[in-house]
Amino acid sequence: MNTPKHLKYTKTHEWLLIEGSMATVGVTDYAQGELGDVVFVELPAVGTKVAANSSFGTIEAVKAVSDLYAPLSGEITDVNTELSSSPDLVNKDCYGKGWMVRIKMSSPGEAATLLSAGDYEAVVGQH
Repeated sequence: MNTPKHLKYTKTHEWLLIEGSMATVGVTDYAQGELGDVVFVELPAVGTKVAANSSFGTIEAVKAVSDLYAPLSGEITDVNTELSSSPDLVNKDCYGKGWMVRIKMSSPGEAATLLSAGDYEAVVGQH
């Protein structure tokens, strides 16, 4: 399992790259591995307001459909439109080309509740 140390994580298997007031969000290597081949990703429209821990979309794989949860509150400023035609990017490059949304954080203090790479690995039993 690949868990980059510079990212933050959630117990619901999302990763975040925080840059200033912006957070890029995707699903972790562990999550995409558990799901199997991703066949569809439903993402919100740009401008959608999200609340921390609320569902912002779904990810569908051969095995299951799972909700995607916003790790932080804010507004969706960018959506990875490549995933509509190539959802397998989540499997191939979950921390790169498989990113899902960018959120302009409305409450940056919420980031204090996120997990470090080591804490996330402990949650999924890969420590």
